[in-house]
Amino acid sequence: MADPFVAQSLDEIRFWSRIMKEHSLFLKLGFRCEDTQLIQEANGFYAVFDQIEAKANAFTDSADPQVIRAFNTEVCTAASHIWVYKRKILGLILTCQLPGGNNFPLLVDHVSREANYFRNRLHELNDGQLEPLQDAIIDENVFFLKIMADHAKFIGHLLDPSERKLVDQAREFSHDFDQLLFQAQDLSSMRPQSQTVPLLDQFLDQNRVSVVSLRDFKKTARDLIDACRIKSIIHPLLADHVYREAERFLHIIDMFERSLAGHTAS
Repeated sequence: MADPFVAQSLDEIRFWSRIMKEHSLFLKLGFRCEDTQLIQEANGFYAVFDQIEAKANAFTDSADPQVIRAFNTEVCTAASHIWVYKRKILGLILTCQLPGGNNFPLLVDHVSREANYFRNRLHELNDGQLEPLQDAIIDENVFFLKIMADHAKFIGHLLDPSERKLVDQAREFSHDFDQLLFQAQDLSSMRPQSQTVPLLDQFLDQNRVSVVSLRDFKKTARDLIDACRIKSIIHPLLADHVYREAERFLHIIDMFERSLAGHTAS
């Protein structure tokens, strides 16, 4: 029988360790050739999370919970280290110590937020202190709506300016998700009075519609980039990376909608 703690821990680690590994690659690609120390550190983190991903994939959902609890602690430490590395890079960029690099400050902040999210999830799982459903719905959506808004901005900036139609679409998605994020923050500030089932249900429905549209846009962009049919400086793996994160958000919305329906029934 699969242990829910084990299954959830492995699901988080399998998804986010791959994301952390890819962050290391993307940051490395954005450094200048003379940034040898930062490149070496990025390579080191790539190797660390590659090993973590392989180890997570070797476990089954029937693994010993104590073994997985220790694994969570190990991975949490690695996530903390890459978070520190990413914040160091952000500081270097913002103090103009990496002139001519290609890592946007918002992108570095973005990937550091994801590292922080990852380590917090593992802490919560190990402590057995996951948020109540109503809080989790709001907080997860605030986090992921910001991630999606960022993605739209990155896509708009990394497409060639001559791809005017796609650039306009990316800007529209950026605006849409900024508005959804503001709405989510408003709902959050109205807690606990805002945490009624009808409001949360509508909140999830509205977000789902926009995430599906963005997910489909990302899939189209990914396929066009793979086929070399559009002009951009978007790495094919980055296009797939942002697509997978939209899929992840949709999976979380699905889970919340099922839980909310069960909560209502009970």
